[in-house]
Amino acid sequence: MQAENKNLIVLNETDSTNNYANGLITDGKALNGSVVLSHYQKNGRGQRGNTWESAPGKNLLTSIVLFPAFLPPGKQFYLSKITSLALVDLLRDHTQEVSVKWPNDIFVKKRKIAGILIETSILGNQFHSAVAGIGLNLNQIKFSPELPNPVSLKLITGKDFKVKEMALQLREILMKWYQKLETGCIAEIDETYHENLFRINEWAVFKKNDKSFEARILGTGEFGQLILEDRSGKQSAYMFKEVEFVI
Repeated sequence: MQAENKNLIVLNETDSTNNYANGLITDGKALNGSVVLSHYQKNGRGQRGNTWESAPGKNLLTSIVLFPAFLPPGKQFYLSKITSLALVDLLRDHTQEVSVKWPNDIFVKKRKIAGILIETSILGNQFHSAVAGIGLNLNQIKFSPELPNPVSLKLITGKDFKVKEMALQLREILMKWYQKLETGCIAEIDETYHENLFRINEWAVFKKNDKSFEARILGTGEFGQLILEDRSGKQSAYMFKEVEFVI
């Protein structure tokens, strides 16, 4: 382990950067904006028990600690929104056609380049802490054939990227969005998030309970639900895992 300061901890390997970050919070060793960066995760996690595959030393595997006591627990999805927007901003310096695939993936065109896992701790009726876990494919060029549509920044640009440098850039961008959230710029966050949603206002095929249907995304609801409109004009709200994209 290489610990540079309380705001940046670099690990050779760990089971999960989110687990490590939560341990720092428990021990009182984390600050708002603290970054845990690992060259390898033995048990990287995604949403709903999914795993995150990454070749050792090739990608950005990081968790950023936040203490959003100002945010009502019912607004948790805003943490996902600002993390998504930070990744979009970071990637747009290097490539185009970046979008947020609801609820927790970042796409370049129709291929997945990053995933997000937000974990929170509530004390009483407010957030005590949150950990934004991020996996971003940087320099990996070969992926498991079991993954449906992965891509990396190197595959897109042909360039190598410095993992630590990208982690610090991401933290800087995220903290700017975090400040907007803290100061109540909800409308700006909502508008920017919706502008960057994958397939926003495009007719596309979705799947629910193994049945396909055509709809378009209108936006997201108060608690992060995906709002779809079908061809008849009927609008429906779906929580995580209730509907799938057909890509």
